[in-house]
Amino acid sequence: MPLLNIPVEFFLFACTLLGVAIFHRRNLEVAVAGLIAITLYKALVAQDMDLIAHFLHEERLVLNLLGLLLGFAILARHFELSKLPDWLPRLLPDDWKGGFVLLVMVAAISTFLDNIAAAIIGGVVAGHVYKHKISVGYMAAIVAASNAGGAGSVVGDTTTTMMWIGGVQAIHVADAFIASTVAVIFSGIIAAKAQQRYHPVTKNPPAHLRLDWGHLAIVALIIGGAIAANVGLDFPAAGVWAAIILGGLIRPTPWGEVSKSAKGALFLVALVLSASLMPVKELPPPSAHTAFGLGFVSAVFDNIPLTALALYQGGYDWGMLAFAVGFGGSMIWFGSSAGVAMSNLYPEAKNTLTWLREGWHVPVAYVLGFATLYLVLGWHPDVLPAR
Repeated sequence: MPLLNIPVEFFLFACTLLGVAIFHRRNLEVAVAGLIAITLYKALVAQDMDLIAHFLHEERLVLNLLGLLLGFAILARHFELSKLPDWLPRLLPDDWKGGFVLLVMVAAISTFLDNIAAAIIGGVVAGHVYKHKISVGYMAAIVAASNAGGAGSVVGDTTTTMMWIGGVQAIHVADAFIASTVAVIFSGIIAAKAQQRYHPVTKNPPAHLRLDWGHLAIVALIIGGAIAANVGLDFPAAGVWAAIILGGLIRPTPWGEVSKSAKGALFLVALVLSASLMPVKELPPPSAHTAFGLGFVSAVFDNIPLTALALYQGGYDWGMLAFAVGFGGSMIWFGSSAGVAMSNLYPEAKNTLTWLREGWHVPVAYVLGFATLYLVLGWHPDVLPAR
């Protein structure tokens, strides 16, 4: 029963996203209500007989997403308890350049580590560097840097790993680093200067500071577990939780972080499931214009099903697509799992209007990065469907 030739599901999903933007203090309730409304419509009105099978198919994605968001919240606390965030400011330059270098570090970390963890590490360090007085625009830049770093690495983001498993060569995905470099430089400089005006870098770590190597060992264990399980099992959450349980033998596990992050994790799961119910059977014909548009779509529509559709369709320039669906999600706080993880650390990031107003540099950086990649390398699609 389409309205104006547009499936009703899209109207319900649009209302859900609008509700999240307006009632950001009740984002979980809005997201769950939207998911229920879409599910009931498909079950009772559209009479979708494959609904149960669809949810069972999404089970692995949901478990992995929940596991990563909650597990990396524990990682963040171990990282904070290690005292390394108090020590790291010694390495940062004075004035706004310190904030910029931190963003570059986040992007670099995300090339070999999941972008959620990279964003969380960046958020924790920024909290210490700026005494927890961080502008929403700088939070957006941290999320953007984490997504930019993961866009060119087949182990840095779920979407690029999907491409790799689907038969895309890692060197083709790495083309995205050209766009990511431009995007991080532009967004990073703008955000770092604005953050310096908001609250300057503080580079005076406590006297006689001693690092807790036990907590640092657990952090390394969790990171290693995530990478190993991602490559070996395509399920990084399994490695994360195995490391967390093993780490409990070294230092007490901060289980309280799970309850703190549960609401944000469930919110993202509800949005992902709602997006997966959209009747998207195919994408427009592959082209640079299509890839560019998908970057904006990924800000509100889960980039995992978008990537799956693109792989099935074939004929894309995979480096260009990787940057589009990876970095594009940074434009809104709930557009990527890294953004949701950041909002769990700093709830003020959940104000969508503030994110868009102070994080204006992110969509501009996306346009600049995409344009640079297109001008430097052009459009070089894989003529055969990825396998």
